[in-house]
Amino acid sequence: MTDELSVSEARRIALTSQGLAMRSRPPAVAVPRMRREIGRLGLLQIDSVNVLVRAHYMPLFSRLGPYDRGTLDALAIASSNCFFEYWGHEASLLPIEVHPLLRWRMDRAREGRDVWSRLEPFARERRPEAEALLSRIEREGPLAASDVSGPKAFKGMWNWSDAKHALEWLFWAGLVASTHRRGSFERVYDLPERVLPRSVLARPIPDPVNARRELVARSAKALGVATANDLRDYFRLSPADARLPIEQLVEEGVLVPVTVRGWRQQAYLHKDARVGRGPGGTALLSPFDPLVWHRPRAERLFGFRYRLEIYTPAHKREHGYYVLPFLMDGALVARVDLKADRKTGVLIVLQAHLESAAPADTMERLLAELHSMATWLGLSEVVV
Repeated sequence: MTDELSVSEARRIALTSQGLAMRSRPPAVAVPRMRREIGRLGLLQIDSVNVLVRAHYMPLFSRLGPYDRGTLDALAIASSNCFFEYWGHEASLLPIEVHPLLRWRMDRAREGRDVWSRLEPFARERRPEAEALLSRIEREGPLAASDVSGPKAFKGMWNWSDAKHALEWLFWAGLVASTHRRGSFERVYDLPERVLPRSVLARPIPDPVNARRELVARSAKALGVATANDLRDYFRLSPADARLPIEQLVEEGVLVPVTVRGWRQQAYLHKDARVGRGPGGTALLSPFDPLVWHRPRAERLFGFRYRLEIYTPAHKREHGYYVLPFLMDGALVARVDLKADRKTGVLIVLQAHLESAAPADTMERLLAELHSMATWLGLSEVVV
């Protein structure tokens, strides 16, 4: 492959690597196909917003079409031994074999490093409080924050109790693991040895640099072609943590330095990446889909400026609260602000915006995709 790529070629490589260069979707989605797709992506980001559907359900729908969300729920619980929850790209559902590659992150958290500032005290002066909770879990079994928390000082999503902060530090430090999430989406914690497979916990802890090199390699394979910032963003590595692994992967021939015309940064092509055939088909993408979660990359690849406006005051939003990009024939051609009204069984399109170069049949094909999504979510109607 050439050492220079056009943006069009880079886009096709990215879509092929992400499993989005499809022209048709499978008639049925079995468990092996779901596992392969998650393995291709490397992780599914988890987010609590549920105005449409939880974020981790969407990437499989975008790539495979309607599937049984209950099957993914069954794979997501710890007892399945398929996946585990931890900090990958934010909170994430990850293949179980990735666990050893993230132990350096757990070790840093035990020292109070690279964690949220409100968690740091539990690694130091308030550690006895966290250890008391850990002892309680050891004695009593799985616990969630609501099982041990007192009242919060303030109302709001991020105003956690002290017990919740302590549990989150224990989780970040790898001293507890998530067994599952309750219907309220609350995480339930237990000791790692009662949650994760013994075979995984018994593996030797990789050297941190080697572990991060493998994470960067996984990022590169999932992205196809990427800048250093793209590569490190995938598993939220710092520039310092990603620099040497990228250099080593270049030396090993896993990453091939290339120029993408119009990109200011050096790009790297994974050795197995392919341009693929011209992409076709349609897909609605979650704001937390790996194709678009790094907004500068989405802008470089698609000329598509995309911002999440959930925390923007309503009167200042440009496109809406929970906006999904619409991918059609390899281009991002529209965006829709969606809400699932579960009481009335309606998928509501609050706003829809076409991009300037959207083809004439965009709205027709978008509506078909919306009807497919509504059926998948158990909703009977689409209301614009």
